[in-house]
Amino acid sequence: MKIELLQHASFEELAEIKTMVGEAFVTNSLFHTFGDLNSRRALVLRYMDIYTDYVYESNALYITEDRKGVIGLLHSRKAPVMPQMKMLIRLFRAIPYRVMKQYLSHIRQIADSNKQYASAPHIDTLFVCVDHSCKGKGYARQLVSFAKDYARKNRVPLLFDTDMPQYAKIYQHFGCQLYHQTTASNGITRYNLIWIPDRADKRENSSPTEVQVR
Repeated sequence: MKIELLQHASFEELAEIKTMVGEAFVTNSLFHTFGDLNSRRALVLRYMDIYTDYVYESNALYITEDRKGVIGLLHSRKAPVMPQMKMLIRLFRAIPYRVMKQYLSHIRQIADSNKQYASAPHIDTLFVCVDHSCKGKGYARQLVSFAKDYARKNRVPLLFDTDMPQYAKIYQHFGCQLYHQTTASNGITRYNLIWIPDRADKRENSSPTEVQVR
């Protein structure tokens, strides 16, 4: 399946992608402080709408040819400042202050959990998202495989951060290593995983192995 950088997207095309991403994140543990599943849906869609704009404007949004799967990949040395500043301003305007304050309080507790590898050049996986209609059809594996190739070409590690234990297991199944996890005061755990090209290529066909979790 062909996967390529999304550029010059129309308003309608980007809106469809943002809806797909937003719907995929409604159940994500990261948004636990936004309320229960019913009450937080609108806020999560609003949040991910803004976040997806940031990924797109950072030239980091890659999409499958059928528009059913997307992945955000950003080289740490190429991360633009303006899209991030714009995102933060928009988020504070769009999300109620009380909710945003509580959310950021928990984010700060887990924000540096990947510092073991994030301080050196790397590729950040900003998100991996597959349309609900295509779940279980191998899209996630192909997106992660694309990310591995991207990291291999850039000769840097590929980092994944997730707040969902089942996703951490999926990434491990795809050959990534769990190297750290941190639990915030709200009970949400951040799982940090890595895929290192040279090291991983030697065991790509063997079972994924966990590194020691600190």
